[in-house]
This record gives sequence, structure tokens and C-alpha cells, in this order.
Amino acid sequence: QVQLVESGGGLVQAGDSLRLSCAASGFTFSSYSMGWFRQAPGKEREIVAAISRSGSVTTYADSVKGRFTISRDNAKNTVNLQMNSLKPEDTAVYYCAATGKYASSSYLYTQRHDYAYWGQGTQVTVSS
Repeated sequence: QVQLVESGGGLVQAGDSLRLSCAASGFTFSSYSMGWFRQAPGKEREIVAAISRSGSVTTYADSVKGRFTISRDNAKNTVNLQMNSLKPEDTAVYYCAATGKYASSSYLYTQRHDYAYWGQGTQVTVSS
């Protein structure tokens, strides 16, 4: 079955960097657009970044543009999120997600309801 396993979260100080990784299995990884979402306490789960199945197209939430970078390695079945210049407001549980929908190689899905498969999440805490 589909499995998404996140790693790389932790406790850091404002201004530090973290790299999240998501290992995917149980499906043809290159077939699906992938995304990273986050959910802070008391808030809705929101998209952070998404990447097309080819990796050629990416998109970011305004709050992380210029600081976060999403990438994927279709040979290794992994999707990563490089997070630089972290801020306390980045504190959340971060989730890796796969759409489960076939689309053109450059198409992006950005809505939560477009994602059928989810990891268990990894906690990122940024102290001020």
C-alpha cells in the first residue's frame, strides 16, 4: 500500500535551517504530483509547497517564498523540503502528501482535497 514517511523535523532557533525528507513507497512515485503541508495548533492544515511529477514546476505559499525549496528525486522516490531562515511562525507539524491523480508532467495540485495520501507528519519547532 502507499506509504509516506517523513523525517528531519526538530527543534531549532529562529534563523536556522532544516531539511525535511519524505520517503515514498507502494506506488509509481513519478506518476504523482507531491506536496508539503503544515498544521499549527488551532489552525487549518495549509499547503507549504507543491511540485509537479516531473519536478519541473513548483509553487510555494507566500509565507515561505524565498526561504523554502521543494525538490524531488524520482529515482530515489523522495521529496524534500529545504527550509532556511526559519521563523517561530513556521512551527507546525509538517506533512508529506501525494495526489494519487495522474496529470501532465508539469501540472500542479495545490488544494488539500486533491491529495489522497498522507504521511504521519514531523514536528518542526522554531524558538525565538
